[in-house]
Amino acid sequence: MPELNPPAPTPLTIHNLQALYQQRQLTPLQLMERLLPRLQAQEDNPIWISRYSNAELLAAARALQQRPDRDQLPLYGIPFAVKDNIDVAGLPTTAACPALHYVPAASSPVVEALLQAGALLIGKTNMDQLATGLVGTRSPYGICCNRFHPDYIAGGSSSGSGLAVGLGLVAFALGTDTAGSGRVPAALNNIVGYKPTRGIFSTRGLVPACRHLDCLSIFANRTADIATLLPFCSEFDAQDDYARPFAPPSTPVKPLANCHIGVLADPQQEFFGDDDARHCYRASLQKLQRTGARLEPFDFTPFRDAATLLYEGAFLAERSAGLQHFPAVQDTDLLPVIRELMIRGRNYSAVDLFHHQHRLQHLRAQIAPLWRQFDALFLPTHGPVYRLDEIQDNPLQLNRNLGYYTNFVNLLDLSTLALPAGMRACGIPFGITLVAPAFQDLSLLAWARTWESLQIAQG
Repeated sequence: MPELNPPAPTPLTIHNLQALYQQRQLTPLQLMERLLPRLQAQEDNPIWISRYSNAELLAAARALQQRPDRDQLPLYGIPFAVKDNIDVAGLPTTAACPALHYVPAASSPVVEALLQAGALLIGKTNMDQLATGLVGTRSPYGICCNRFHPDYIAGGSSSGSGLAVGLGLVAFALGTDTAGSGRVPAALNNIVGYKPTRGIFSTRGLVPACRHLDCLSIFANRTADIATLLPFCSEFDAQDDYARPFAPPSTPVKPLANCHIGVLADPQQEFFGDDDARHCYRASLQKLQRTGARLEPFDFTPFRDAATLLYEGAFLAERSAGLQHFPAVQDTDLLPVIRELMIRGRNYSAVDLFHHQHRLQHLRAQIAPLWRQFDALFLPTHGPVYRLDEIQDNPLQLNRNLGYYTNFVNLLDLSTLALPAGMRACGIPFGITLVAPAFQDLSLLAWARTWESLQIAQG
């Protein structure tokens, strides 16, 4: 196995690790012994809220390789991480809010399925408090910094999960994605971020943000790894009120070369003054054209208008409602920017909510014909990239800018896959996102593999 030495981590992938295990070139214990120095080297970057001790990790790896059924475990010895708003039995859940702290007796069904398949859990990752934010700076457990430059944000709210994968500490990580938290950290860490069709991953054992919109998400280094994990994570959970069976279309997946892809026209490319990001998006469009796909501009306006409803409308009240499940948590326990949003959410009325539901339904009706024309949309994952001090000075507006291309997705019941798309001149990665209707997850993964092959071939 290649050495795992900073500053250029070797990406851990499920498929590579499985090959090494099958060829008897590596054991889980040997892998853990090589990962521990890397974990210790990142102690100044607060990736973890809670992590198993080195002794516990070594013991877990040793126990796993001594199991008589190890050859029947499909995820045998694959290290992973879990965002700290998702329950893991015996480890604290805090959602980056110490007053919320509890220790669950049972794991989230998704976590349990992964553990039963033989995956090795490293720990619980840092996040924006209550999964409210796309910046990765809203945590009392420390601010995660970008792995490419410490002055820049790592993205949130799943900041620790994105970093754990990007730094080669784990092969994959669970995050959540209500407004873009499974995509923005992927772009900023140069990895893959999958936000599934809402409801196909159980949200039992998840601290709610906006409960009817919440999704678990997956970070990985390759789209093939996402495809490997999908069957374990998408087991239908009859005890989850918002669960939906995973029912992909029965028709064969169309090759990307035969697809009709919606792209942003020049006047609708909003990058908030970041000309570097604009250049990266246009370069990505040129690369996409080489696949043979037919590219055509579409009107982004109704998507933009839907996005504003998530934080600037009555749907914000659902975040305040979710916090009421934890009566021990008081306003004074929250970070100031989170407290401001929670208080604002309480100011909306039922009448406001109906108005905004009607507005959203109108936008859905406007968008529906577009899906008869396009197979997918090809968007920037986010426009600008910000330094830590910029976020500190203007936390709400800059967070809003980061969600310009993400906040509408769950409101409109779409599936997405965020993919690496090159580097900005400042040395921070740029990412694109493929967006498609619900239950087109398998198509997204197939198209993403074509894009990924193009990226690898052309650099």
